[in-house]
Amino acid sequence: MNTNTFDLNLLRVLDALLRERSVSRAAERLALSQPAVSNALNRLRELLDDPLLVRVGRAMQPTARALELEAPIREALQRIQQSLSGGESFDAARSRQRFTVALTDYAELLCMPALLQRLGTEAPGMALDVRHLSPSLPVEALDKGDLDLVLGRFEDIPARFQRRSWTHETLRLLVRKGHPEVQGTIDLPTFLGQRHLWVSGGQTKGMVDQWLASQGLKRQIAYVTPNYLQAAHLVASSDLLTVLPTRLAEHFARLLPLQVLDLPFDVGQFHLELVYLAQRERDVALQWLVEQVVETAPR
Repeated sequence: MNTNTFDLNLLRVLDALLRERSVSRAAERLALSQPAVSNALNRLRELLDDPLLVRVGRAMQPTARALELEAPIREALQRIQQSLSGGESFDAARSRQRFTVALTDYAELLCMPALLQRLGTEAPGMALDVRHLSPSLPVEALDKGDLDLVLGRFEDIPARFQRRSWTHETLRLLVRKGHPEVQGTIDLPTFLGQRHLWVSGGQTKGMVDQWLASQGLKRQIAYVTPNYLQAAHLVASSDLLTVLPTRLAEHFARLLPLQVLDLPFDVGQFHLELVYLAQRERDVALQWLVEQVVETAPR
């Protein structure tokens, strides 16, 4: 294939098709007609001698060749965009950009009120789409550009991602007032003898259960929810116990008939971090947003 005559606009079409897995959605993403995208796909198939996307039922699935091309094409397009915009100044007050951020409802409660106030003053045209954080770092969504930024607690972060420390936190036990067996303090046997609500909160295994497992112990988890905010209401109306981040536990103890207790063991602190693709370090708009999020961190 002669790269000198290759139409580089076709790479934008292929990138959109691999993101959307749909001709109609790719056309909408590119602001093109469906026939134009279909024609571009046919040209790509001929030039690359591969079907690239094949229909499986109602969906389009990429071939092995297409998956092989996906990451380098996306990275090349992002580098071109960053290079072209590298000399441009960023005016937050005039920005109309929309960013997609993934985080837990707990991190949303900590971060977003202050961040929205900042954006309302300094970047009123900037918009945010918030998505719930998955149990592990959503690397595919970040790589594909479906997510711009994530905020959470992560253990393994690949080298291609940039990480920024946001805040640190401890854990406390939340119990309803008037609980028949827990008042004021709790020891380990009592803790293990109760029924627990576990907030998965973007994690596959929590710090408490990791510590218990290291001691050869296990608690009875009777209810699992991904939602931190719902957990407090469920505990306030039951005899379940739950472990929550300290700031959140104290927040709900002021609003609901709940008592906050120290855990009968020490699991230490955990840290919340901002994560994004390292190659977007030159994306001045994203970096401006990152700095605003950093400034909202609880002290």
